[in-house]
Amino acid sequence: MRYAARTDGNQSEIVEAMRAVGASVYVLKLPVDLMVGYNNKTSLVEIKDPSTPYGKKGANANQAKFMATWNGGAVALIDSVEAAMRLIKVMGAA
Repeated sequence: MRYAARTDGNQSEIVEAMRAVGASVYVLKLPVDLMVGYNNKTSLVEIKDPSTPYGKKGANANQAKFMATWNGGAVALIDSVEAAMRLIKVMGAA
């Protein structure tokens, strides 16, 4: 059974913060929430909202399977604007 894709409550503020510092952000929903480009680097991002029981559980079975089998770079799990800015900082490093 397919469930409607949920948007995490903190996603909008995270996307806005990343865009405010010059990142390109595309909302994907599947297999992860976002694709982020910054400083000629690309990162896949899964957003979790720690204020919800669902978000506190971390990656669900489908997300965990994707992350385990993805042959690209690591998938970043982001739960706050602060975590998003840490990712941007890492992406900005030469």
